[in-house]
Amino acid sequence: MYANVKGQLPGPLSKKYMEESAKYESGTTSQQAPIVWDSAQGVIITDVDGNKFIDLTSGVLVTNVGHCHPKLTAAIQRAAGRLMNCYDFPTPERVTLAKRLVEATPENLDRCFFTVTGSEATDSALRVVRRATGRHEILSFYGGFHGRSYGPMSVAGKTGTKRKFGPVVPGSILAPYPYCFRCPFKKKPESCGMFCLEFLDRVVEAQSTGDIAALIIEPYQGSSGFIFPPDGFLKKLEQWAKERDIIFILDEVQASFGRTGKLFALEWEGLRPNVLCLGKGIGSSVPAAAMLTETRLISALGPGEMSSTYGGNPVSSAAGLAVLDIIAEEKLPENALKVGAYMKERLQKVQEKSQILGDVRGRGLVIGLEIVKDRESIEPAPDITMEIIRRAAQEGVIMGRVAGNIIRVAPPLVITMEQAEEAVDILERVFAQF
Repeated sequence: MYANVKGQLPGPLSKKYMEESAKYESGTTSQQAPIVWDSAQGVIITDVDGNKFIDLTSGVLVTNVGHCHPKLTAAIQRAAGRLMNCYDFPTPERVTLAKRLVEATPENLDRCFFTVTGSEATDSALRVVRRATGRHEILSFYGGFHGRSYGPMSVAGKTGTKRKFGPVVPGSILAPYPYCFRCPFKKKPESCGMFCLEFLDRVVEAQSTGDIAALIIEPYQGSSGFIFPPDGFLKKLEQWAKERDIIFILDEVQASFGRTGKLFALEWEGLRPNVLCLGKGIGSSVPAAAMLTETRLISALGPGEMSSTYGGNPVSSAAGLAVLDIIAEEKLPENALKVGAYMKERLQKVQEKSQILGDVRGRGLVIGLEIVKDRESIEPAPDITMEIIRRAAQEGVIMGRVAGNIIRVAPPLVITMEQAEEAVDILERVFAQF
């Protein structure tokens, strides 16, 4: 047994730290299971009270190679003992990581720019395409999330990202995303013919001034609840953009480094974006992100016009190199496919018996569970969602919640079949209580 919870949550130490957090911290972070993490190894979290949990969050899709992987930890320690930061000068680690990322992505992506966060990477992408094209409008999608700094916030399709922050950066155009479970056009996937793609021209006609620089999209919408478009949609969207001389930005901050069963999600449809944004899994808990693009675009900026004080620092770059090695050596994308398929199949069987589990969707080890009041009305049920998360934690499984009523099942890619089996056993018991 991997999970081991002693007593009612939160435990006494967790309760103490949670009370202090409420008193001294900002209170703007999301609320999840009532525990305070103390340590973690692989897929197992230990809280400050000694309780052990199976982690189905990956620390918000960050720890792809597992918590405190010994090879990653050793690489970080070696780098920290040599050189921790070096602004404006190349280092062997940074140059090597840039080379390996360029070689691992489509051949048109021949330049790499390092940042610290995914928000920085997407913000850099927006700046590059505006400069390179001389145009200012950005097409993005309902439900999209690309970061919390002002540029990415402005192209967000989530009102919670930008509500009451005042005017956004001009030039944002929003279009419907193919959210088939809750289709904004009330159509069915099997018969709609990807109507949302056809509708794009109407969106552009109505909203654009004829000055679109680029479109930005996620391979699946992470913060809106692991929403995957129909197969073939992204490739057709890429072609649509190419025919209209619109730069195609793919935001894989969440989706890359093995999460969907491929090193990059773009591999599923053979996509060739003009700009690729990476983050989260690139450092597997160490802050790191990157933007890959084409020489023809990035050359529009001169030396020093875009920089990041800690971007590509030796420690983060060493972590990125170790992550690539671990992913390849341990065949983590393959494990994500195998274990993810097992978990999704079992959760779909839970759905067949449950009136509150409205949808089970995903690919690899990114699975969304949409919780509803009943499967007839499919009305979102945020209170039930939070109660499921609490009860699962009480039995030893930690999950995350997004968009109010959607549970994220996204464990580190090192999860074993035995750990997955125990986790789903617990989830079956929890869902049976509703």
